[in-house]
This record gives sequence, C-alpha cells and structure tokens, in this order.
Amino acid sequence: MKEEQVQKEIISVLVKNEAGVLSRIAGLFSRRGYNIDALNVCATEDERFSRMTVAITETPSSTKQIIAQLEKQEEVVKVLCLGDVKSVFRELLLVKLEIGADKRSDIVNLNTLFGSKAIDISPDTMILELTGSTEKIDAFMEVITNGYTILEVARTGGTALEKGSAVMSKKL
Repeated sequence: MKEEQVQKEIISVLVKNEAGVLSRIAGLFSRRGYNIDALNVCATEDERFSRMTVAITETPSSTKQIIAQLEKQEEVVKVLCLGDVKSVFRELLLVKLEIGADKRSDIVNLNTLFGSKAIDISPDTMILELTGSTEKIDAFMEVITNGYTILEVARTGGTALEKGSAVMSKKL
C-alpha cells in the first residue's frame, strides 16, 4: 500500500462572527491531533461573518477529514480548500534589523529586488515590511539572515481569497 505524502494546504473558513468561535475551531484541530502551521482571522465585508485562513501540512486524506469536521461545526458557514481552486495567497513580514549607515544602501538594493520597504529607520536599526507568498518571504529571510543581524521578526501567516468572481459569502 502506497503511503500518502504530506502537503501544504490552505483552508478558508467562513464562520459566524461570534465570541468563542476561534477557540472552538482551533480546539477542533488540537483535539484531533492536527497541527496548524499558520492561522489568520479577520472581519469580512459582512459583519455577520469572519474569515479564518488556516495553513496545514497534512496528507490529502487528513485534509479531507479536517474539512469534513469543519463543515459539521454549527458556527461554520462555508469551507473552501484553496488548493482546489485558483487563489491569491499573501503573508506579511515585519523584520527589525540592526544596521548602521554603512549598510543602508545594501538594504535599498535588497528592497528593490524583493519589493520590500523600510517603514522605520533609526540611527542603528531599520524595520522592513514585505508582503508576498510564503516562498518569497522565506527567500527574503534567508538573504537577510546571512548578512544582517535580525533583532525581531513578526510574520502574520497567510491570508487568501479565491480568484475570479466567486464570493464565499454570496447568497448567505
């Protein structure tokens, strides 16, 4: 019997905008032994709902089980595995570097290459912002790890939407 390979998946979950929903949904994952790689929750265009974007690394059969369990939850309005549809996925990175005036021009070149931008500059530090795919954020981090002193990092995890005219909350 062939063993299933784990793969990264992004699950978009439209939930009722009520207190405790995040805790109950996250608890569903932990009770069943699934790990959440990243979790992002935000308000939507309709105040009745919130959108959860959950990144996991699981086998296809485990992903199907997770989706089935999510769909059974009373607070869940709709579940969409974004690997099954064309979607746009982005993360936000903020990174604070220890950097003197002598290396600032290098950072300007790096910003041009990656599309990052300096959002705070002090005499000995700089905070950079970068938005993009996980791969882009990882590549940027690899470059700056090998040439600069990183003081702090904050990463949002991802958020995603299905491409095209499809709307998750349409006709609810």
